[in-house]
Amino acid sequence: MPIVFAINKIDKPHANPDKIKEGLAAMNFLVEEWGGKYQSQDISAKKGIGVADLLEKVLLEADMLELKANPNRKATGTVIESSLDKGRGYVATVLVSNGTLKQGDVVLAGTNFGRVKALFNERNQRVNEVGPAMAATLLGFNGAPQAGDQFHVMETEQEAREIANRREQLQREQDLRTREVLTLEKIGKRLKMGSYHELNIIVKADVDGSVEALADSFIKLSTENIVVKVIYKGVGQISENDVTLAAASDAVIVGFQVRPSQQAKKLADRDGVEIRQYSVIYDAIEDVKEAMEGMLEPVIKEELTANIEVRQVYHISKVGYVAGAYVIDGKVKRSDKARLIRDGIVIFTGEINALKRFKDDVKEVNTNFECGISLTNCNDIKEGDIIETFQEVEVKQKLNA
Repeated sequence: MPIVFAINKIDKPHANPDKIKEGLAAMNFLVEEWGGKYQSQDISAKKGIGVADLLEKVLLEADMLELKANPNRKATGTVIESSLDKGRGYVATVLVSNGTLKQGDVVLAGTNFGRVKALFNERNQRVNEVGPAMAATLLGFNGAPQAGDQFHVMETEQEAREIANRREQLQREQDLRTREVLTLEKIGKRLKMGSYHELNIIVKADVDGSVEALADSFIKLSTENIVVKVIYKGVGQISENDVTLAAASDAVIVGFQVRPSQQAKKLADRDGVEIRQYSVIYDAIEDVKEAMEGMLEPVIKEELTANIEVRQVYHISKVGYVAGAYVIDGKVKRSDKARLIRDGIVIFTGEINALKRFKDDVKEVNTNFECGISLTNCNDIKEGDIIETFQEVEVKQKLNA
């Protein structure tokens, strides 16, 4: 497909269009300035710099490709964006590629249909018709069509409804086919893998583009041990139905630039459903990532604290064997665990029963100090043995990058 690149925000002090072109070159998109075939234009949408030149390049590309459209036919085009407006209902931004879209036309896009109630141009001025290569905001769909859906003007509303219902049924069947069925073999595989978790998420946002971006980003976070499932995604306010679905499926609701209704909020508080609200996509992704890391079981690691040399062994009645020892390095604490080593072989691993300096019980003994030490349920201590003390530390796992 022919492409014209518009490199925006060149009015910013640290703007570097060449870096963008370098990135495009790495993706095999070489612009004309660098000896390639793709046109590009540095622009500032805010200040209007380079916009006229960009339009000229688009028209030149259209002339070279001999792009033509027939305005005297039923309109076809693409849905650019869709959202739910509280006062106006479902609103879709469409780009007409052929024909003329008029007020009163019956339109079909994906699994949604409707009659065009009103059309608005880029300046939010009401218009009666939209010709080829023009964009408009369309009111009248019965739902929010997905960005990228092709729209067509149909003869009758009944025909549009039938096609939309058929597409919806096919989509439902496709979703059921792609849904993972849990078999005994898969259960066995999960048990072999160890800890396996699923994080269910419901995504609601103000526009369809944000819904798709969030849902895709969440699914890409999935790992072998934790699978992120977007069980429902939609445009508009967080409703009671969303909360009921979240409660039934142990899901978290993620809202982007949307808020729950009062009834939904009360229901969520009652059922213990968590609703997270965001205005920045990256914040939502980071929070989900942290939640996934929290679901991972921590790894237990040993940290060596001291090496102690046994120099004498005493037998004390009612106490057992006590080692007169010397701390070679590190610091031994009463709460540490100990490993008795003889000729490089581990004889015993267990708890420290008592730690003394002279006759006093102490909490810790530093390097180059003598101490008395006894191990719980261990009477096989000999002169020359080494007691290695260690702590078991929980280390939080990180998601694989």
